[in-house]
Amino acid sequence: MKVLMLNGSANRNGTTFTALAEIGKILEQEGIGYEIFQMGGEPIRDCIGCGQCSEKGCVFGDDAVNEFVAKAKEADGFVFGTPVYYAHPSGRVLSFLDRVFYSSGRSFAFKPGASVAVARRGGTSSSLEVLDKYFGISQMPVVGSTYWNMVYGAKGEEAKLDAEGMQTMRNLARNMAWMLKCFEAGKEKGIGLPQTERESRTNFIR
Repeated sequence: MKVLMLNGSANRNGTTFTALAEIGKILEQEGIGYEIFQMGGEPIRDCIGCGQCSEKGCVFGDDAVNEFVAKAKEADGFVFGTPVYYAHPSGRVLSFLDRVFYSSGRSFAFKPGASVAVARRGGTSSSLEVLDKYFGISQMPVVGSTYWNMVYGAKGEEAKLDAEGMQTMRNLARNMAWMLKCFEAGKEKGIGLPQTERESRTNFIR
């Protein structure tokens, strides 16, 4: 089993990466593999609702969205990490995830997910609320912890000093591992995925 984590910061080794790495350390102890996918600092397109998505993902292939989609299809769980800008997630991570889910949302169904927000001081709760919305619309069980999934610090070294934040990341990792193992045990007992209806799509404007 493997958890795919997204570093939604342009800083490859900053506070967001530090939080995700703490999760990864515990996942490995629990026998779960992981990868931290780096968005990097390259420009990210917004979703323009063109409707030209394909099995490979988004029609635009000049950034890392489709690379992430390919990895997501093989992953068993997800953690999306973001720095906090003006009390909301990075605009780049939202553009990235909008295109990922718009083009390939069904690849995430029934796979557990969690979001992590990192800030110098404020805006983490509102950022988590935004990221968590991807899970509910995509049939993804949400993994919680012993506090909201947030870490404080302006730099990676400072994030390591947030004792409760690091504790929250470790408990999140253990909860993710437990959930994945429970799902695997269910499969072995022959418990299939629930039936999904998709026929009805109501439009209120005629």
